[in-house]
Amino acid sequence: MQTVHDLASLNSLTAAEAATELRQCCGSKRWADQMSSDRPYETVEALLEHADHIWWSLNSDDWLEAFRSHPKIGEKRASDNVSAQSRHWSGQEQAGMSSASQETADSLTELNRAYEQKFGFIFIICATGKSSAEMLAALQERLQHDSDTELRLAAAEQAKITALRLKKLLNSA
Repeated sequence: MQTVHDLASLNSLTAAEAATELRQCCGSKRWADQMSSDRPYETVEALLEHADHIWWSLNSDDWLEAFRSHPKIGEKRASDNVSAQSRHWSGQEQAGMSSASQETADSLTELNRAYEQKFGFIFIICATGKSSAEMLAALQERLQHDSDTELRLAAAEQAKITALRLKKLLNSA
């Protein structure tokens, strides 16, 4: 399979190859398949805009599928099987955890569990550039939400992650 370096290479892949590459950016199969079938994209901006449009047209099952492609904050493995590239990006995105105190890490573990019990899915946050303390504060705040509000917030965080990963995929980040 070709390696994606830019928009032209993404546009030149077969539909199945493009969907596989795109699933590294967002774990929703329907999102990746739709993005793949809607090629070619003229600009990175058009691709990003379309990615967001498709994301918000999906249903909650598709969103939950995407969430399962992420490890919990402070952990290394997602519940779904993901590519080495996705694992690498997750590690980069959670770099703020590397300096977490044991107390913060323990609190995140405990609150991740409470969040998942309350909402039925893992805590999703666009962790890029955030410290462990910022992620903990966001988790504490979001635990106060009702299920509908939190699902939409988690979906918005996934949309941010997807945009960042699309830029990385196309080496334009």
